[in-house]
Amino acid sequence: MRKLPSMQDHFFFGYGSLVNRATHDYAEAYHARVAGWRRVWRHTRLRPLAFLSVEPAPEAEIEGLIAGVPGGDWQALDQREQGYRRHPLDRGLAHAATRPVQAQIYAVPGDDEGLRHPILLSYLDVVLQGYLQEFGEPGALRFFATTGGWAATPILDDRADPLYPRHQKLSASERGFVDERIAAMGLRVIRR
Repeated sequence: MRKLPSMQDHFFFGYGSLVNRATHDYAEAYHARVAGWRRVWRHTRLRPLAFLSVEPAPEAEIEGLIAGVPGGDWQALDQREQGYRRHPLDRGLAHAATRPVQAQIYAVPGDDEGLRHPILLSYLDVVLQGYLQEFGEPGALRFFATTGGWAATPILDDRADPLYPRHQKLSASERGFVDERIAAMGLRVIRR
């Protein structure tokens, strides 16, 4: 039997692919919101694709999931989140867990000026599938509204041969939602 985190164990706040429960096996995960942060697409020399990240924003609030770090093994989670740095959430966290938790959030440090890497569509599909399943269409729409950097970032269509290692198959309605939002926002799609 898998040990669930105790009150002393730490949690992390997931705001991207970690919202999609099919991409991980974190047994204890809860709906959560964090104030004082907003999502943003980051461009670095670490890889040729945009990172979904967060940055401090006093008036912002984002939804996601908090999940217990199994066995307190931050190293395994840090491996999954390569390129990101952990930051403690000292305030602004509201969650559905039935006990107090300490949580951290992952963020990619600053943009490399002038770089504009594409967003991987197979990654975006996974993120939005998670938001649709956890928070419904209103939550998925809030994801778009509370994420910065869309206009300057093209989307690389890799659906036919997904590059994202934890890609998921979308239902016709999920795929339609993603495609409609991309079109409605006038985002540039480039073919692989």
